Amino acid sequence: MARKQYPLRIDPAIWEAVQRWADDEMRSANSQVEWILRDALKRYGRLPKSKDRDHTE
Repeated sequence: MARKQYPLRIDPAIWEAVQRWADDEMRSANSQVEWILRDALKRYGRLPKSKDRDHTE
């Protein structure tokens, strides 16, 4: 599946927190953002089951 590129404007403090979290999890910041979004979508029932391709668990 091709990945969609999306420019993201984000508060520097939030980005730094994401980067630290990613470092702790040995992921790239981009992968961490994707994981956070996927997790939130799953929690709120917004991610279709067929699209759930979480390889990080």
